[in-house]
Formats: sequence, structure tokens, C-alpha cells
Amino acid sequence: MSHLFPTQVTTLVIGSGPSGFSAAYYAAQRGPVLLVDSFILPRDKSCGGMIHPLSQRLIEEIAPIPRNLLLDPPEVYFRYNDLDSNVIKNTSLRFLNVDRAPFDEWLLSKLPGTVSVCDQTRYIAHRETTSGLQVDVLHKNKLHTIECSFLVGADGARSKVRKNLGLPDFQRYVTLQDYCLTEGPIEPAFDCFWFEEIPEFGVGYIIPKNERTLVGLCYYPGTKRAHELQDRAMARLRSLYPIGPTIKREAWIAPKHTSLKDLSPGVGRVLLTGEAGGYISPTSGEGISWALDSGKQAGLSIAQCTNDNALDLYRDRVAHLEKMIAHRLRMFPLMNSKWGKKVARFFPERYLSHMTQNL
Repeated sequence: MSHLFPTQVTTLVIGSGPSGFSAAYYAAQRGPVLLVDSFILPRDKSCGGMIHPLSQRLIEEIAPIPRNLLLDPPEVYFRYNDLDSNVIKNTSLRFLNVDRAPFDEWLLSKLPGTVSVCDQTRYIAHRETTSGLQVDVLHKNKLHTIECSFLVGADGARSKVRKNLGLPDFQRYVTLQDYCLTEGPIEPAFDCFWFEEIPEFGVGYIIPKNERTLVGLCYYPGTKRAHELQDRAMARLRSLYPIGPTIKREAWIAPKHTSLKDLSPGVGRVLLTGEAGGYISPTSGEGISWALDSGKQAGLSIAQCTNDNALDLYRDRVAHLEKMIAHRLRMFPLMNSKWGKKVARFFPERYLSHMTQNL
């Protein structure tokens, strides 16, 4: 972390996750960048920690992922597990298996020297000036005003940057994750499961991580008593898997798309990346590759713009993401229905493998 707090930079990035990292890395080609986060870094975001092949390719454009970041098992394959009918469908999709805190810390270590990183810094507000932007942030309880040419909101599904732009808020899923002791062999699989007795959750996942097993369930917006539902789900899962006591339970939120109107690349000199802009898969909830990609496109747009047209460039650069989201929004009602989940029991594994690559 930087010990000096700059008050004038070319680009200010709010949020230090994969989206903010990627935006800062590429925007540094234009000039000094300040990357801030409200948490103490490194922080341990609630996340499955699955690095999709798309994420791997985007990261390896910068640096190879070191093996010492990988857990046991270092790679897991993705499969569908219908617990009601005891039908398992394997796919060819493979993920690298990491914990988010050391992974994000390693990413930040790859930033160039022209990027300053400050934690415990909360975005408050911004305003346009004749030459750029003035942004108010609270750094360790002290208010600072930063002058910059561009502002990147990479601050997640509850983005305050997005809110201050006057853009509509998202509906939100709530995800609960239990980290449990492992009491027997767990297959090296990213198990995507569901069962009908708890209709409030759309999908869950089970991932072995060293001596622990991570269990997450994604609940629909408006779900009541999610922790009680999680307890019921864990009891069912412990009857099927060698999962021991819960060490830790944590909660997080993710955007739920209702239409393409939920997407926004930003306004004026302010660009939105990752979940702040709505760039996350509406069918699977996979977000790291979308965060890295949208952050890269924002950073390159800032680096390459002329006449302050970064937003126009960025809008063009994320058109492929918006097209993919539109496709997934058309698929989602079928995939998410009880009928669709039952029909999936009969899909050939080869077809499911192909479909999974695009989720």
C-alpha cells in the first residue's frame, strides 16, 4: 500500500478487485493512477474462488498465475448434480482453485509503479469541473479531494459511484457460504447442485479447498430467513457428502439482471466496470472473467482516448459483453425453471459441456 496519498492523478479507480485491478493496470498507460478500496487490504471477499479459463487467459496477458496460489485440488472440473434424482452430469470445463485474498493480493502486486494503492479509503462523491473531475474520498477518517481526468467505478453490486450517477439500482441475489471441515474424500469437482425442497435458492455449489469444503447457495431477491434455509440445506448436504462442522459462514450479494437496462458503461468521464456496470453472467453468476474483461476495456479506453471520448470507446469495447448478457437473459427463464432443471437430467453430457462454456 502507498504511504503517500496523491491528490492529483489521471485516473482514480474505486474498488481493488479484479475489475479495478484490470482498469488500473491498463489506464496506467496514460498517466498516474490511484486505486482505492474501502477495506483493509488484502481483504477476503466472499467468493467461490474459481478461475475460469477466460479469466486465466486475461490474467496471463499480464503474468502467469503462480502455482503456489492454487489449493488442493489445484484444478476442479465443473459438473451438474441433481440431488433430487441422483443424476450427475460431468462437463469438460476446468477451473483453477484459489482463495480470493491471496489471489487478489498477487494481482495487485503486478500493477506498474505509476499506480498507487490506498486501502481504508471510501468514495463519497464527485463533481465535474472544466478540466475533469473532483472526487471526495474519506481516507482513514480524513476527507480528501482528488483531481482526476477519469473516474472508474469498480465498487461492486452496491456501487456508490453508480448510485451517485443517478442510475437505477439492481435487484440482488444473496449468497451464503459455509466453510466446513472435510471429514472424508471429496471429488475434485465444482459441484453445481439444486433440490426442490428449498425453492428460494436457484443454485448451489460445493468446492473442496485443502482441508475445507466450501458450500454456497444463491438465494433469490426478497428471500426471507436465508440463514434458516441455509441450515436446512446444510443438513441435507451433510447426509450426502462428508462435510463436517461449519468453521465460518459469510454473506455477499450479486446483481440480478431484469433487462439490458440494468447495464451501464457510465456517464461522461465516469466509467463503470464489473458488477457496478452490470457486467456479470446472469445465468451462472460467474463474475471474475467479466470483471477482468470490462476493467481491461475501461483501462484501454482511457489510455487510448482523444478529446475525452473514453466513454464512447468503452461503450464500443464492451458491446461484446452486452451481446453475451442479452443471449444469457434469453436463456435464463428456461434454465432457471423447474421444468428446465428437470429436462437437464436428460441432456447429453457433450451438449452440457458445450453450453457450460458459454455460461
